Amino acid sequence: MAKEKGCETILLAEDNDEVRELIIQILHDFGYKVIPASDGEEAIEIFKKNKEIDLLLFDSVMPRKNGREAYEEIKKIDPKVKVLFTSGYTKDIILNKGIEDHEFNFIAKPIKPLELLRKIKETLS
Repeated sequence: MAKEKGCETILLAEDNDEVRELIIQILHDFGYKVIPASDGEEAIEIFKKNKEIDLLLFDSVMPRKNGREAYEEIKKIDPKVKVLFTSGYTKDIILNKGIEDHEFNFIAKPIKPLELLRKIKETLS
């Protein structure tokens, strides 16, 4: 993997505080600006106020609004928005939440830092 740094802004919606902080640290270390949200509802509100978001990094299963629901609402605001979903749940649960095999970019938890960075680059390009 190339060690080039990112400069994009990522809206991270993750309901687990420890996981959210770990992902923020990884992304900051590689030059990304991260705007954190603790659930899908908060992510939508943040997106409405900040039009300079390059990527949504959303946990699939969250309280208030899950990742897919939040993405669908944000897509109405910006149809070209890019998204990368994460989850620690089994594929069956993810599919039931609406994350189909080839429709979205997806990375399973536990997240490996280099795999996350590669998947972000791939999703952004």
